[in-house]
Amino acid sequence: MKPLSPQDQMFLLLERRNQPMHVGGLQLARPPKDAGPDYTQKLAEFIRGHATAHPPFNLRLERKLGAPFWVEDEEFDIEAHFRHLSLPPPGRIRELLALVSQLHSAHLDRAKPLWEFYLIDGLEDGRIAIYSKIHHALVDGIAAMRMMIRGTSDSPQGSTVPIWAMPPRKREPEEDRSGGGFWSGVGEAGKILAEQAKTLPTVTRELYRSIRAARSNPDYVSVFQAPKSILNQRITGSRRFAAQSWSLERIRAAGRRHDATLNDMVLAMCGSALRRYLLELGELPDKPLTSMVPMSLRRDDSDSGNQVAMILANLYTTIENPIERLHAIQRSVQTSKDRFGKMSQAEIVNYMAATMAPFSLNYATGAAPRWQAFNVTISNVPGPKEKRYWNGAELEGMYPVSIVIDGQALNITLNSYADKLEFGLIACRRRLPHMQRLLDYLEQGLVELEG
Repeated sequence: MKPLSPQDQMFLLLERRNQPMHVGGLQLARPPKDAGPDYTQKLAEFIRGHATAHPPFNLRLERKLGAPFWVEDEEFDIEAHFRHLSLPPPGRIRELLALVSQLHSAHLDRAKPLWEFYLIDGLEDGRIAIYSKIHHALVDGIAAMRMMIRGTSDSPQGSTVPIWAMPPRKREPEEDRSGGGFWSGVGEAGKILAEQAKTLPTVTRELYRSIRAARSNPDYVSVFQAPKSILNQRITGSRRFAAQSWSLERIRAAGRRHDATLNDMVLAMCGSALRRYLLELGELPDKPLTSMVPMSLRRDDSDSGNQVAMILANLYTTIENPIERLHAIQRSVQTSKDRFGKMSQAEIVNYMAATMAPFSLNYATGAAPRWQAFNVTISNVPGPKEKRYWNGAELEGMYPVSIVIDGQALNITLNSYADKLEFGLIACRRRLPHMQRLLDYLEQGLVELEG
């Protein structure tokens, strides 16, 4: 029995009928040249043959004394988690993205381990697709990417098994194992609370410094300055997913022209795309949009749980000149990084909890429905640097599928893969019209920084 950390519990508490809190991924794979017509059918049989799951894929939720714990599911059934689907003709990418949008809208069953895996065939170009989703209470983006890498090979001849059938890379301490018993779980929960208390002096000091910085530093971003926009409406349960790849070297080359990092360039591309999108709709706010940018705190090779903080960055969507906008974004990001550089991992987590407390309280109570702490989430997850293979099939693309919540109708998540940067955009279908146009505007944002 393993207690959930405060961060993990947050993703359970945030879940509503209109906002499932799972993250997902879409991979496109090219079958080997010698694959026969029954390749995917044999692949599905191979997958079903791995009917035993290891942590965290064999863990389900259970409550003791009102607190959530992970416990081993003694009735684990692979048929409840794996599906083999075929696209209807003509099997275009359009149909695939529509299917992923539909699958990503559906909730995971809390009576079972919180994940699902889909093998999809019927694409017109002969490729296959893999869509998977797992609850954010189980993993963060970095952990999910590490699982994906472990579940693939660096050569077509490499042997792989489904990720749920792989034993964890790093054994958890005795008190963290799901079979450790209730009282060991309670003891671990007590240790977590004690560690949280130790951070209070530093957190209090940094909160005071932040209040002073908000008054004097124009590049400081607070949770009270995000403008009202159409990105920040209440959402429905329907989703629209769009995805596209860009050359990593192309983005880096443009960044070198302006002494900008890859992350700086990504935020500048997103700021430009959102500016164009909102201008087209006649909805660009008079104040600049702000983005929440998740930042990994993971300092080990574990692949479960959540170890992530966030920084707030100004996208300066009010600045017309793209170069000036990029440099302003750089200053904003560096201001947040400098602040976190003085704190430990636990201090960062508690600092963010304190600064985001007004947002969390407002979200829970709805006391100020027109206020939001930021306008959009933009997350960049590092992925594998070399090509990966899955049961002989070459992975040609891997696209993240993330989360939208009330007041945050758009999420932009991307990951690197080999020589590409793969963007996955997820939005509320009913709130943001023509959302797929953002892909064209991202391209235009890169072009204007290449000139």
